[in-house]
Amino acid sequence: MQHEPNLTNANLMARRRAAIPRGVGQSHEVFIARSENAEIWDVEGKRYIDFAGGIAVLNTGHCNPTVIAAVKAQLDLYTHTCFQVLAYEPYVELAERINALAPGDFPKKTLFLTTGAEAIENAVKIARAYTKRAAIIAFTSSYHGRTLLTLGLTGKVAPYKTGFGPFPPEIFHAQFPNALHGVSVDESIASIESIFKNDVEASRVAAIIVEPVQGEGGFNVASPEFLQRLRTLCDEHGILLIVDEIQTGAGRTGTWFAVEQSGIEPDMITLAKSMAGGFPISAVVGRAEVMDAPTSGGLGGTYAGSPMACAAALAVLKVFENEKLIERSRKLGDRLTASLKKMAAHNPCIADVRGLGAMVAMELCKGGNIDQPDADLAKRLVAEATRRGLILLSCGTSGNVIRILVPLTASDALVDEGLAIIDAALTATQVG
Repeated sequence: MQHEPNLTNANLMARRRAAIPRGVGQSHEVFIARSENAEIWDVEGKRYIDFAGGIAVLNTGHCNPTVIAAVKAQLDLYTHTCFQVLAYEPYVELAERINALAPGDFPKKTLFLTTGAEAIENAVKIARAYTKRAAIIAFTSSYHGRTLLTLGLTGKVAPYKTGFGPFPPEIFHAQFPNALHGVSVDESIASIESIFKNDVEASRVAAIIVEPVQGEGGFNVASPEFLQRLRTLCDEHGILLIVDEIQTGAGRTGTWFAVEQSGIEPDMITLAKSMAGGFPISAVVGRAEVMDAPTSGGLGGTYAGSPMACAAALAVLKVFENEKLIERSRKLGDRLTASLKKMAAHNPCIADVRGLGAMVAMELCKGGNIDQPDADLAKRLVAEATRRGLILLSCGTSGNVIRILVPLTASDALVDEGLAIIDAALTATQVG
């Protein structure tokens, strides 16, 4: 592929800064020209291994042939009608498939939208319509989106909430359990009981929303015990339990939904990101009687559940079945975890390696001291990895966690090549 001499990353960054608001951040000063599976090439022809996956969107890889073929076929039929005006069968089939996949031996229904934040907002609307209550409880270090309501739910200020308040009322934050940072399951549950005593009575709480693995918060895993106790607490008070699977869903953690590994049955689950292989769609799936609470016309959206995205999502399900990607996710997770733990043995700065399935991260701290998060090292590592041809992302409340979201379709050889770059970059960026 030939490249225009003036089409460089530097030139494009200059144009970007002049044309686009600074609030639209960019992790890497790289402009993509083409991609295939877990590899990308920039406008200058340089190759990168992709360990970011568009922030957990590309579980089936860049330009998956099955997904692309399904979308191309749909393009020849119709591209948009607005489902609420003229319906189409792929939306119905996809809803049937998601209903069958979601945990719980009870009737379910699914609503499709466009973005993860939209899914969260609609789950809250549905919860309020069903319970006739207003309050919502979320957790510290959580991330649920960038709209005002979802920012209110999000338990991390910088950079998401900075300068955007006030946020909607009747939102409260409990402590997310994190043994590494001194918050036990007992203390987390006690913090919810404290909200009931000090902020809002349980009888006014419509829902509790939780990520089974916190994404932006640092890949903190909610234990089965915690989710089970949360389910029990919700049942005691008539509160709905919403599980946010926007980053964990679509097979990333070794089951289609991460919450399956806890044994509980949520009232609603939100899903987006990887469910359509890069095409914009999101979903709320839940108990039929809960999902039916809003009146006719109360749910929907102009582009919600677009024909192309529904076709892509159905193709993603086919890829998971044909290529056994759930099993692959588990094996890939074991490979990533083992490799990072091996690195930790000769890099004291790696204070923890954690995750679920192929949703894996390492936490960087000065001298391995968990009380001294090293965000600067995380930044240097991401930059050095980019220079060496690997796309990484950081996360965490302190910005000191390196997360891996490589496509599940990546070969072992490519994954090992990327891991070797992390190891080398880590050595190169440490001082002293």
